Amino acid sequence: MDEFDYVIVGCGAAGSLLAARLSEDPAVSVCVLEAGPKDRNPFIHIPAGFIKTLKDPGVTWQFSTEPTERTGGRRIATVQGRTLGGSSSVNGMIYNRGQPADLDQWAQMGNRGWGYADSLPYYRRTERRIGFGDDSRRGRSQGIPVTDMDWIHPLSEAFIAGCVGMGIPRNPDYNSGDQAGVGYFQRAILNGKRVSSYRAFLHGALNRPNLSLRTNARANAIVLEGRKAVGVRYISERGGAAVEVRARREVILSGGTANTARLMQVSGIGPAWLLQKLGVEVKHELAGVGENFRDHYASRFVMRARPGVETLNELSRGLKLGNQILRWGMKRDSILATAPSHVHVFWKSFEGLDEPDLQCVFTPGSYKEGMVYVLDDYPGMTAGAWQHRPESKGWVRARSMDVFEDPEIQPNYLADEMDRRVHIGGMRLLRRMLSTPELAPFVDAETLPGPEVQTDDELLDFAFRNGSTTYHLIGTARMGPETDPMAVVDDRLRVRGLDGLRVVDASIMPSMTSANTYATTLMIAEKASDFIRGRELETAAA
Repeated sequence: MDEFDYVIVGCGAAGSLLAARLSEDPAVSVCVLEAGPKDRNPFIHIPAGFIKTLKDPGVTWQFSTEPTERTGGRRIATVQGRTLGGSSSVNGMIYNRGQPADLDQWAQMGNRGWGYADSLPYYRRTERRIGFGDDSRRGRSQGIPVTDMDWIHPLSEAFIAGCVGMGIPRNPDYNSGDQAGVGYFQRAILNGKRVSSYRAFLHGALNRPNLSLRTNARANAIVLEGRKAVGVRYISERGGAAVEVRARREVILSGGTANTARLMQVSGIGPAWLLQKLGVEVKHELAGVGENFRDHYASRFVMRARPGVETLNELSRGLKLGNQILRWGMKRDSILATAPSHVHVFWKSFEGLDEPDLQCVFTPGSYKEGMVYVLDDYPGMTAGAWQHRPESKGWVRARSMDVFEDPEIQPNYLADEMDRRVHIGGMRLLRRMLSTPELAPFVDAETLPGPEVQTDDELLDFAFRNGSTTYHLIGTARMGPETDPMAVVDDRLRVRGLDGLRVVDASIMPSMTSANTYATTLMIAEKASDFIRGRELETAAA
């Protein structure tokens, strides 16, 4: 049995950063357990390789949601990363902080030190912005490289021009604190390659003698002695022998929103009724473990481009693909080095709102209906929209004590009436943006959902049958004050009622940010490193 000061479960976006920061102190020892393999799959490092990795169970958790009538009875694939870097090794690479109001709301909920001004220094510490930006708000010296789109397509330019013609302003830096507008996404791509959290933070630190990294180590129990977490047990294969590692100071859960909740539950931490149903001894009752689960739900419109317009669909085949591969190998702009979403629009579902409540995306390419990332046979373009802060929430629950069995994941998409209203507003906005005079010379016809879908009920029915996850899972170990009966961790991310156990990943988010979750997950880990090391917290004013 090995012993370390800190045992971190999960080497994803948060765990990689946290392990790097804690191991900077040579006086402490750190062990990181990653359920998946090393990041040797070549498609991880090619940005366009996400099409391959999202379907590869060798490097991903192939989770899916429970069906409801609001998803047309479908189970929706909710893939998460299972390799070094976690989801940052398979995601869309978008860097998006969201709106300052997101974090100010966390502070207003009773979470001290989590307002925007308190969190801005930690965003800055996690990024190395390469390109335009206000240096008082953007990081320049370390962390994830954040670069601008360098492969520009005429369809994207026409789409942006059309949005500007509608009165949506061009925004050169949506991460500046002012999100509203249209422009190109910023990405975690450098010199044509994906840079995961593991590659940015931890890979270069592996020669430290106080740092141990173990792959193919699937945690199956938090070891508790009374009210104190003292270690973690893990297994390498189903039915294999368990190995225990002890933590002198803390066990830190960074396995992601689904796995963190599931591990706590199978370890006897969670709602008593669920633990009893699983046949797990109730070691510490916490009603909120696995609850408050939220995700962004997106609907996408597809337009067929006019004959002769060359989109990603054509460039991804035959000799044209060969040319793009050659350009990528020469470190020139190429479709292989692009994120799946090219253009962002942060705007409003209804007139009169003070801030955007929608995120919209545009890509000069399209996928076949009902097929996962299989490009259409005709030239196409896609625009999608989702609500920033959905009110609908659900749960993540272990089905059994077997951590090789996928948990029950139920986000309850569009259960809330306001979510349905905003979603309809978003789809109507998409149609307006795809019907501008600036884009018209490139458009042949709307193929999905099709011009016959017009009424609110028809649009909602389309959303039920065709909408999908954006893989932004949060909330199952929510942060909150003592007065919050469903809070799992306090505002220093310590699990309530237990010693030596902390959660550091997107599961602690008490509400959804108006953004992809990657940037804020990194910020959470950076801030947690100061909590754990007993450092004075930074503020923007300082």
